[in-house]
Parts: sequence; C-alpha cells; structure tokens
Amino acid sequence: MAIIDTEAALHEAHRDNHTHRDVNGGWLRPAVFGAMDGLVSNLALMTGVAGGAVSHQAIVLSGLAGLAAGAFSMAAGEYTSVASQRELVEAELAVERRELRKHPEDEEAELAALYEARGVEPKLARAVAGQLSRDPELALEIHAREELGIDPGDLPSPLVAAVSSFGSFALGALLPVLPYLLGATALWPAVLLALLGLFLCGAVVAKVTARTWWYSGLRQLALGGAAAGVTYALGTLFGTAVG
Repeated sequence: MAIIDTEAALHEAHRDNHTHRDVNGGWLRPAVFGAMDGLVSNLALMTGVAGGAVSHQAIVLSGLAGLAAGAFSMAAGEYTSVASQRELVEAELAVERRELRKHPEDEEAELAALYEARGVEPKLARAVAGQLSRDPELALEIHAREELGIDPGDLPSPLVAAVSSFGSFALGALLPVLPYLLGATALWPAVLLALLGLFLCGAVVAKVTARTWWYSGLRQLALGGAAAGVTYALGTLFGTAVG
C-alpha cells in the first residue's frame, strides 16, 4: 500500500511540475519587441541628429517626430499585415466550408486518412472521422486545424494588433525623449535612460527564450548602443559636410 501511495504521489508531482514555456511568446514577445524597436530607432535618430551639433530643441523635435512617425507606421503596417492574413484565412475557410457542404463523404474520408497517417488504426480512424463530421461547424474546425493549422475561433484582430503595436513602439520611443521633456539639455541622460530601457527589454525577452536575463539584457544593450554610436558618427560626419 505504501509503495502504491508513493508511486501515486510521484505521478501527481510529475504532472504538476511538467510545464513548458510559452513557445509562441503570447502577448509578451510582440509587446517587448515593439518597445525595443521604438527604443533603438528613436535613440539612433536622436543621436544622429545630435551628432550634427544642433540645438537640444531640434533633438527633442526629431525625437517626437520619430515617435509619432514610427508609431503610426508600425500600427498601419501591423493592421494591414494582420488584416490581409485574416482575409486569406477566411477565404480558405470558405473553401473548406463549401467542400464540406458539397462533398461531405470525401471530406470525411480525407479526415480519416489524416488520422491513419498519424498511426491510428484504420477502423478507429474512420469511426472518429465519422463522429466528428456529424457537426458541420466542428468538422470545419477540425479540418482547419488539421489541413491549415489554424483555429477558426481564434483569428487575430487587426485592430488589437495595430493598437498594441502603436502603444508598445510609442512607449519605447518615449524613453530617449523623456529626459529632454523633464528639463535636460544634454544628450547623455537620454542615452543613459534608453540604454537602461534596452537592457530591461532584453532581460524581459529572456522570459520567452532559454538565455539568462543578464546575457539577453547585455546583448540588447550592446546592439542598441552600437546603433546609437554609428548614427552619432554619421550625424557628425554629415553635419560637418553640410555645414
């Protein structure tokens, strides 16, 4: 009895502890990468302008313009991309729905063949396919998942994608501008705050990767710092040439 109880306890503990990371990243990945994109692009833009030895008012204006332009561009691009993807999926679902209505026997046989190809015994595969095909909407959902790899009830929203992209990019792009809005007149506070933000974004990305938080944070800090350094050098070069 004690052995059985121990085995049951071990099985229960394994079941409780057997979890996986969210390999798709969920909402975290696009939000963090949107903010990171805003940070890097606006920091690089502002340091490039600063390299041209302009006034801090011009740097602030370029930062605010970069924030607005980038956020609206991200939102428009994300909306168009997700809307186009959704329209394509809906068109394919319409094709599948029409086939299920016109050729139900063929579609049922196709579903049974899919299960057989995955190792299900032929008689059982036909029985499962027949039972699932009784409900047209359930049959459509199963065929969509098996053939198209999508869930008809969980299609992405273009509006949600656009709003989230706008918000995350704007939040990231705001960090390099914030010190100027709070009264700073030099570039270094903006660079320092932006680099700190990049490190934190990189550390958060480690939540959906196998890397350690400090490695991911330092990597993003290095990449963002390199982008800012290159654009500052280019701004200095172009500023001298234009001047």
